[in-house]
Amino acid sequence: MGFMETLFTTDIGLFSMFTIGFVIVIALFFIIWINKKINEPVKND
Repeated sequence: MGFMETLFTTDIGLFSMFTIGFVIVIALFFIIWINKKINEPVKND
């Protein structure tokens, strides 16, 4: 399990974990935001 030790103990491993987490959070934000926009009624002015 050398990759787990590298992932959680080195600078580049921690940066990789942060990046993966950030991408997941942004993806969830966009999924929720787009679904809300899809379900909004259309404004006819």
